[in-house]
Amino acid sequence: MHNGNWKKILAGALTLALSFSAAACSKESDTTDGDAIYGGEAVVGITQEPMVFDPHTVVAAGDREIIFNVYEGLYKYDSTGTLNPCLATDVAISDDASEYTFTLREGVTFHDGSEFDAADVVYSLERASELLPELASIESITDNGDNTVTVTLSTPNSEMLSNFTTAIIPEGSADTIGDTRIGTGPFVFDSYEPGIGIVLTRNENYWNPELPYLDKVTFKVCADMDAGLLELQGGAIDIFPYLTTDRAVQLDPNTFDILSLGSNMVQALFLNNDVAPFDDVRVRQALNYAVDRGEIIALTMDGAGEPLTTAMSPVMGEAYDTNLDGVYNQDIDRALELLAEAGYEDGFDMTITVPSNYLVHVNTAVALADQLSAIGVNATIEQVDWATWLDRVYTDRDYEATVICLTSDYAPYDVISRYATNNDGNLINYSNPNVDEIIENLPLTIDEDERISMYRELLGYMTEDAASVYVQDPANICAVNNRLTGYAIYPMYIQDMSTVRLASSN
Repeated sequence: MHNGNWKKILAGALTLALSFSAAACSKESDTTDGDAIYGGEAVVGITQEPMVFDPHTVVAAGDREIIFNVYEGLYKYDSTGTLNPCLATDVAISDDASEYTFTLREGVTFHDGSEFDAADVVYSLERASELLPELASIESITDNGDNTVTVTLSTPNSEMLSNFTTAIIPEGSADTIGDTRIGTGPFVFDSYEPGIGIVLTRNENYWNPELPYLDKVTFKVCADMDAGLLELQGGAIDIFPYLTTDRAVQLDPNTFDILSLGSNMVQALFLNNDVAPFDDVRVRQALNYAVDRGEIIALTMDGAGEPLTTAMSPVMGEAYDTNLDGVYNQDIDRALELLAEAGYEDGFDMTITVPSNYLVHVNTAVALADQLSAIGVNATIEQVDWATWLDRVYTDRDYEATVICLTSDYAPYDVISRYATNNDGNLINYSNPNVDEIIENLPLTIDEDERISMYRELLGYMTEDAASVYVQDPANICAVNNRLTGYAIYPMYIQDMSTVRLASSN
């Protein structure tokens, strides 16, 4: 029941978020004919120890992809990158995009048996608006008394709908939600054993009676990719995402389906712009010119990656500016000139801090260190565990450089908003007043063509600033035991187990 004046505007506002073309739609393991099979179990291999189960304070993408199965928002992405109604059935948006009125889905219950209603929405969004920067513009949430809720923003925001994927939790549960993990999703949180994994069980009262299929899903913690590969080959794991190509080819094609899809992940040598010498744009540009992205992709992903010049992946559609491609093609002479101009004609030492559980990032750091040596930069690689990386690098910003993938919702604004000077997610301490102004004005801009121009202008500033050394959007390669079917790779960091089922009753 979109407001009539908003049909065209809403379509435009979502075009960028939903621009994942048919040619790049999600890959799904083959389905079988006949009735769907219910029951059974599946084990998913993960290499990141889960840490946070509160959906409003979670930071790590590896935690988010698991609790996607437990919590739900008013809207929810599917495997094609499309934003669909979930706990809401519809939305009406005011002409100036300052009010969003949601019609709530009826007949939904939380995992503890309590009924989902407007009070839960008001409570959850009020809490989330205090914790999440993307919801900070919420001024009020009103229960209209007719199974609708109106969210009023302090400033109009045509890009806001994708933020309403934020989890709805039971009213009054803030103090316990990290332990109880009660949501409305297709799976119920059963247990967590550190170092071992997480067990989810089927939500027998899920509002969509067709889902899920499996009785039980286990996310099993593996020491690293190679350990997970051995367990996959041995039958202890059924699904293993984020494989490198050289590992995937070791698997028996008669036993495993190998799925691959481009994502909106952005892997980079992220540079702390507040720390010398990376506070000098010439140094950052020099490092960009020193890198051969194609070689790194060949070494780390066997070619299964998209080279990046700036902070956004081309899979984000028209918001990405293809004119930026190749701006930093390898040019050693230019890199040396820039270092000399910055006073580092003899090079310098640097430390790249990398989470040890992500082999592709460790391998990328090794390849980068080798390439940077050509311009006299001596890069030492420091491997740390995931918890240390989160605390020291992401939270405290106590680092010089790191290699990681940044993930986001499948929406351009979510990709770039973290680069605002005062954004809590601004990992690299990047600051440009022109970029800040564009980020501030994008949500206020209704015209789609104007927004596209603004995104491209913003990316141009970031490219000129050489905010970091952007490397690749690595393909998500996933192995699925062919005893299962229905698994779909998402164009964002998600493990959706609701559609996975046994391929045969035998």
